[in-house]
Formats: sequence, C-alpha cells, structure tokens
Amino acid sequence: MDLRGDNTARFTDRVNAYRRYRSRYPREILGLLREYCRLTPTSVIADIGSGTGMLAEVFLENGNKVFAIEPNSAMRSACKELEASHSNLCCIEGTAEATTLPARSVDFVTAGRAFHWFKHEECRSEFMRILRPGGWVMFASLGRRKGTEPLLQDFDNLLMKYPDYASIRAHFDMEEACRKFFVNCEIHRAEFPDIQNLNYEELEGQTLSFSMVPLPEDAGFPALRRALQDYFSRYQSGGRVPVPTDCRIYVGQLRS
Repeated sequence: MDLRGDNTARFTDRVNAYRRYRSRYPREILGLLREYCRLTPTSVIADIGSGTGMLAEVFLENGNKVFAIEPNSAMRSACKELEASHSNLCCIEGTAEATTLPARSVDFVTAGRAFHWFKHEECRSEFMRILRPGGWVMFASLGRRKGTEPLLQDFDNLLMKYPDYASIRAHFDMEEACRKFFVNCEIHRAEFPDIQNLNYEELEGQTLSFSMVPLPEDAGFPALRRALQDYFSRYQSGGRVPVPTDCRIYVGQLRS
C-alpha cells in the first residue's frame, strides 16, 4: 500500500459513522499550546485534513479563527455544519500539499489523524510557506491504545485481517514520521490517555468509521459483525466494553 497515493476519497461513505462515533480530541491540548507555544484566542489556525471538524472544534471553542482544509467534499460538507455556531470557521477545499492559503497567513498548522495520508516532503514546504515567522506545527495522533493485553490485542488482530490496516501498521510509525518531518528541530511531545466505554452500537459504529473495513452493503460485513459481536461478548461488562485510547501530541517549529 502506498500511503503517498491519493487517499482523499477514503472516507466518503463513512462520514456519518466518523463524526458520530470517533473519539474526540482532548481539550487539554489548548493548555499545552498556551504554555509551550503561546497560543491565544487571536492565533490563526490552519487545520489540515480537517475531516468533519473534530480538531478544528477544539480551537473554535477557544475563539480562534480556523481555516479547515479538506479535499473530500462529503467530509468538508459535514465540517461546514459547524459554521452555523462558529463564525470563525472557514472551510476550504484544498490538500496538505496545496492548501490555497496565502503565504504567511497563519500562526499554527495543525493536523490530526489525517497526517499519515499526507505527502510529507511536499506538505512540509507548504506549511513553511503559509506559516508566519515564529509559527508552530502541531500533529495529534489519536486512536486506540496498542498493547499486549488481550482486550487490546484481540481487537487489533480483528483488524489485521484487512490488508489496508496491516499495511498501514507495517509502513507508518508516527514517532518516526514526526522525527523526519521536524528534522533538525526540537519536538515537544505530550500524551493524553483516556478510556471510552462503548455499547455494542457504538463499538460497531466506531469500527465502521475505519477506512479499511467493509461497510454494511459489502459482502465481507457479516463476518466483521460476527467478529465484533464475539469480541464485545468477551469483554463487555454491564453492556459496555472499555476502549483505551491515546492522544499523542507533537509540536515544533520548522526550519528550512
């Protein structure tokens, strides 16, 4: 699998599941950026690969102007629904490699789960172009915790049956990608662990938000549902299964 290819259409059929069931970014991100990067409500944010606006919403609640850059029209339309309650949001059709923003127009470039789909060398140049002097880049990696405990390993094994997931796991490492992206730059790291407690509907919905698994109309879906039901029955307590998550933050300033 080539992560550098065109993956912009991956989530077109998963928008509703994505925005309804995906885990949210912790608001503690703001405190970190205030302390380390002098984030203020007047800082201008470019959120790249904004999807349905989950990371953008964190900054909108802080009063920031946010340019939400998203190439997928279905995801962008979902993000635009936030404009009704957030006048500081501007949704833009663009990519990490070609945001369409003016040069030196933003104070922060942020990206969440979309970062591993970017063409990193090209978007690095684009980020340097649109950042104002002294600007910052923040990547937020949010997902299920990895580990050897049966609760974690069994779900990972369930997803490993799907070639896309196995390929992503084999070829992408967030820590290594950030080290290369912020080459010769200091990186500030932080981690925010959490635990979701999901009923079966939420577990299935969250799983369907992953781009590599079959959708209900696909031939492979009944097997996926049986595997999820078996997993849920093994680990549920009181009708809910715990889902440990980690949000890892990487912050730095780019140098030419």
